[in-house]
Amino acid sequence: MDKIPLTRAGYEKIDAELKHLKSEERPAIIRAISEAREHGDLSENAEYHSAKEKQSFIEGRIKELEGVMSLAEVIDPKKLSGPIKFGATVELVDEDTDEEKTYQIVGEYEADIERGRLNLKSPLARSLIGKEEGDSVEVRTPGGDRTYEILKVSYV
Repeated sequence: MDKIPLTRAGYEKIDAELKHLKSEERPAIIRAISEAREHGDLSENAEYHSAKEKQSFIEGRIKELEGVMSLAEVIDPKKLSGPIKFGATVELVDEDTDEEKTYQIVGEYEADIERGRLNLKSPLARSLIGKEEGDSVEVRTPGGDRTYEILKVSYV
């Protein structure tokens, strides 16, 4: 199995969610199932079926997060330098619109484009890997081809 790269913050966020699911969500859903059982006939008990469905989701999420944590490779971007790679914070300018954007390249489990956290496997991130300040990259997007100039690369 391949290791899953995570920043320290990403690892801690997954760990916190896992602890929350195990210590709060799981016991709450067990109580809800128990209460729903007390209402009698389970075949027509919507509360019971809803609780069982939620339990299934929670257990699946716990298994997924445990799997991620077992394969996690925590990487500290502050210890990195050089061309763009995982953990890099990259300032770009769209050469067509002059719009500037800043992204940190992270793993898929901590990616959040709204917060400027770009999935390592995304087309833009893949085109940036190995490049340096001053380079231009062309990216094929669903909205058409885009060209970006790399203004700054930092590891924070």
